[in-house]
Amino acid sequence: MPIDALPPTGWSRESVLSTLDGYRTGDANWKDGRTFSLVYYAGEEVKSLLEAAFLKCFSENALNPMAFPSLRRMETEALAIAAGLLGDPNAVGTLTSGGTESVLMAVKTARDWGRAEKGITKPQMLLPTTAHPAFVKAAHYFDVEPIWLPVRTDFRADAAAAADLLTERTVLIVGSSVAYPHGVVDPIEQLAALAQARGILCHVDSCLGGMILPFVEVIDGEQGRQMPLWDMRVPGVTSISCDLHKYGYAAKGASLILYRDRALRKHQFMSHADWPGGLWGSPSAAGTRPGGPIAAAWAVLHFLGQDGYLRLARQSLGAARAMMAGIAAIEGLRVLGEPDATVFAFTCDDGDIYRLGDAMEERGWHLDRQQLPPALHAMITAAHAPHVDAFLADLSAAAAQVRGLPAADDGQAAMYSMMGSLPDRGMAQELIVGFIDSLDDSAAA
Repeated sequence: MPIDALPPTGWSRESVLSTLDGYRTGDANWKDGRTFSLVYYAGEEVKSLLEAAFLKCFSENALNPMAFPSLRRMETEALAIAAGLLGDPNAVGTLTSGGTESVLMAVKTARDWGRAEKGITKPQMLLPTTAHPAFVKAAHYFDVEPIWLPVRTDFRADAAAAADLLTERTVLIVGSSVAYPHGVVDPIEQLAALAQARGILCHVDSCLGGMILPFVEVIDGEQGRQMPLWDMRVPGVTSISCDLHKYGYAAKGASLILYRDRALRKHQFMSHADWPGGLWGSPSAAGTRPGGPIAAAWAVLHFLGQDGYLRLARQSLGAARAMMAGIAAIEGLRVLGEPDATVFAFTCDDGDIYRLGDAMEERGWHLDRQQLPPALHAMITAAHAPHVDAFLADLSAAAAQVRGLPAADDGQAAMYSMMGSLPDRGMAQELIVGFIDSLDDSAAA
């Protein structure tokens, strides 16, 4: 068997690490408060704790809880904390590798519950058009047909339209708190009531909002504001997902899903009793379950505690609301909808918002692009708080620079404008797949 793909002799430790550092020179500098997605940074003290806890369980594998009972204890304690924060201290669940796996498990559970409890062999689920694409992935993987629920002008799911979209094959209704594109909470109480009346399941995707909304409620309550219920306090909500590696500030690879009861959670599990390798069981999609993310998630929950999370939430929420107010004050710009927490999108009414994104990129600010409608997107953490004034100053200058200009004909702006305007969405999907396929070539270049 040829083995010459490997280096003829092993590199030195120094060569490996220096080459690795060289590869990373073009990566986003997420510590400087100029990147608005992907990394949730709570400061060097928290980062140092995460690294230490992660490394203590670097080699351990939660695949077998009997071999590493410490991981099972940490998982159980982390889940108990989350259950209390998310409205049902008696809920049961599982830690997963991320929001996508949590969503996959919610949909797989609903599919298998529908088969077992209702005899539904061709299930459907009701999804707001703003639901995370992980639900589309789950629909494809598990052969569950997505039925799309429109959103209102405020970008929240249209609960009034939901009843007419349900069929005898519907097993699940989904709502988000918060929905990624516009940072708003769907009308969970109405959606859950509809699910309860029909005797079907209701999942709340709180992967993005689950670890900050409890503290936003406290902060808003101090100011006399009250948010509609969005979690397992709502009757009819049967499951909820939450990413600990977002506003929980855990190391990457830590999400969770909670269920009302053990009977429902059992539909998530897989088992095989006839394997010569032994009795086999798996609680989630993963086989090997790395111990590092579990230990780091447990560690940061206990390290920050109520006071730490509330402090970070105050800083994040204050920065987000200051940014939204500042954006609204810039001529031609407006925030989409009325975001409930620290995630928002904004657009411009006079010019190309994607061109504005490129202009901000030139100034060192990295904002995600959105479509339908075209917008720029930001997720705000405490790391952004010191940079609000600088961001707004650059945004005002960039908006003046691009105001009234036509759509760009090169750069990211042109790509997003073209993709968003294609009438054949199948062609757009082909272009996306082709781009993903080309990443191997660009990485090797």
